[in-house]
Amino acid sequence: MTDARSVYQKLRDEIAAGALPPGSPLREIPLAERFGVSRTPIREALRRLEQDRLLVPGDRGMVVRAIDPHEVVQVYDMRVLLEAEAAAQAARDRRPADLVRLEGLLARDRGLTDPDDATRIRTNLEFHAALWQATHNPVLVDLLERLTVHLVHAPRSTLSVDDRWSHALDEHARLVDAVRDHDEAAARAVAAEHMATAREIRLRLLRDAAAGG
Repeated sequence: MTDARSVYQKLRDEIAAGALPPGSPLREIPLAERFGVSRTPIREALRRLEQDRLLVPGDRGMVVRAIDPHEVVQVYDMRVLLEAEAAAQAARDRRPADLVRLEGLLARDRGLTDPDDATRIRTNLEFHAALWQATHNPVLVDLLERLTVHLVHAPRSTLSVDDRWSHALDEHARLVDAVRDHDEAAARAVAAEHMATAREIRLRLLRDAAAGG
């Protein structure tokens, strides 16, 4: 059954994955036709997305919001802190099933052959989401999900730069090792370094874009 909640979650996931980039129009009638529902649940879902600051009013309906560079930096600063905390809590509180999932996702990503940017974004989000779930801390998971979706503001991800994808997978492997060993300090350090590197790459991309490069 399709209702406002499922429409909201589907659109939110598409924004998070970059399938609906900034500026994408979201209009009630086409969405109602797409989901096979009336305009009422569509209107409610769009209202929730606007409250999440993911949509803003456009010329003809709502559009996906782009965040400014200053806000991007603020989001990354918070993610460095929260990802480090999540990794430490995952190392402390993970269960056997959590470790199996993380190892499986890492193996899957290692096996990808020259994935495109959309695939890298999606699989990276899935790995990080699995790490957050391993904390068994719903408050922390909610905060990280909200921050992550706000980082979708450019068609190019930090994982597309140079050899960042392979290095990121190496860092994911170190995170899995720390979680496996219940090493909270190592997990915290690796996660903080991982996100700090992403932050620096994003800043470089923003500077290049501002300079027209």
